[in-house]
Amino acid sequence: MNEPLAERLRPKKLQDYVSQKHLVGENGALTKSLEHGLIPSMIFWGPPGTGKTTLANIIATQSGRPFYTLSAISSGVKEVREVIEKAKQSGGLFTTKNPILFIDEIHRFSKSQQDSLLQAVEKGWVTLIGATTENPSFEVISALLSRCQVYILNAFEKKDLETLLNRAIKHDEFLAKKNITLKETAALLRLSGGDGRKLLNVFELIVSTFEDDKKIVITDAVVLDKVQNNTVRYDKTGEQHYDIISAFIKSIRGSDPNGAVYWLARMIEGGEDIKFIARRLLISASEDIGNANPTALVIANNTFQAVSTIGFPESRIILSQCATYLACSPKSNAAYMAINEAQQKVRETGDLSVPLTIRNAPTKLMKELGYGENYKYAHNYENNFAEQEFLPNEIKNTTFYKPGNNARENAHREFLKQRWKDKYNY
Repeated sequence: MNEPLAERLRPKKLQDYVSQKHLVGENGALTKSLEHGLIPSMIFWGPPGTGKTTLANIIATQSGRPFYTLSAISSGVKEVREVIEKAKQSGGLFTTKNPILFIDEIHRFSKSQQDSLLQAVEKGWVTLIGATTENPSFEVISALLSRCQVYILNAFEKKDLETLLNRAIKHDEFLAKKNITLKETAALLRLSGGDGRKLLNVFELIVSTFEDDKKIVITDAVVLDKVQNNTVRYDKTGEQHYDIISAFIKSIRGSDPNGAVYWLARMIEGGEDIKFIARRLLISASEDIGNANPTALVIANNTFQAVSTIGFPESRIILSQCATYLACSPKSNAAYMAINEAQQKVRETGDLSVPLTIRNAPTKLMKELGYGENYKYAHNYENNFAEQEFLPNEIKNTTFYKPGNNARENAHREFLKQRWKDKYNY
C-alpha cells in the first residue's frame, strides 16, 4: 500500500467530486462547459488540497482529450516545448479534441516559461489548465491570463471534509476492512485547515498507528496525541506553508520582532518564494498597521520592489528589515474594519443612488436635472471644508471608519471632530 489515501480516493467523475458546487454543481460553470464540449483554457486558483489537479483530470477524462501534465517546480522551457510538440501530434489545430496541458503551480513559471505557452494556447494546439495557490493577477503574465478563464476554488467546508472522511472509511479498499469509528472530528478538521489532501494524509497516519485487528476509535484526544508523536512523518507532507505564514503575520501583528524573524527564517530555509513573503508584508502593513503608521505601507511596497529586483540570497536582509520594522510599528486595523463594514452595508442595501449634489454633471441635460446642484466645493470654504452629506440618504450618518487609539489616528479623530462636530464624535 504505497499509494497515499488521498490518491486512492481521487474521484474519476464529476459526480463524485466533493465541494466547489459553484463550478461542478448542476448549474456550475464547468458542468455547463463539459456538457457542451467547449473547454476553454483556464486557471484554477485556490488553497492546497482543494482538488485542482483532480478537476483537471476529470475534465480531460470526461471530454475524451489527451492529457499532458507538467510541474512548474521541475519543468523548464525545454520540457514545455517537448510537451507542446507531442500535443500538436496527438491533437491539432481547430479540432474539438485538442489535448489538455495541465501545469501545476504555474505561478512558479518565469516570464520566459509562460511566454513559451502563448502560441500553443493562442493557436489551439493545447487547452491549458494551470493550477496556482497564488493570485494569478500577480503571477501569470497578462498575455497568458487574458487567454484563460480564472476559476476560484474555495477551501473545503466542514461538511465537505466530513464527507471525505466517511468516504475513506466506507470505500477505500484498505480502510473498509478495518473497524473504524469516527467519534469526533474537530481535531482532524482543525489540522486540515480546509485542505482535503492534508486531512486524508493525517487520517491515514493516525489509522496506521493502530494494530490491524484492533477496533479503531477516532477522538480528538487520539488525533492530537498521534500527530504530536509522529511530527517528523507528519511534516513530510510539506504542507506547513499556510501555518508558517500565519505564524509570521501573527508575530508581526503581535509586535514581536523575534517571532517574526524566526518564522521568516523558517520560510527562507524552506525555500519559500520571496515575493510571496513580500506580498504578505504588504498586506500586513495595511491590515494590521494602517493609519497608525502610514510609512509602513511605503516600506513594505519598497521591500516588494527590492526583492523583485535583487533576488535571493540578499533579499533575506531586506525582508528581515521590513518584518522587524512592521513588528515594531504601532498597530491599527481601523482601515481594514472600515472597508469590511462598508462592504457589508453595500451587500445589505444594494445599489443606492448617488446624492444629486455630488453627481457629475458633464452635460446640459444633467445640470437641468439637478446633477451637482448645491454642491459645495470644499476649497472655496474656510479650512477647505464645507459640511455636506456624501452618503446616500438611506444610510446617512453611518460611521465606517473609527480611528484607532494611537498617536496618528488620535490626530485623525481630533481633525474629524473639529470639522464634523457631533457626526464624528467617537
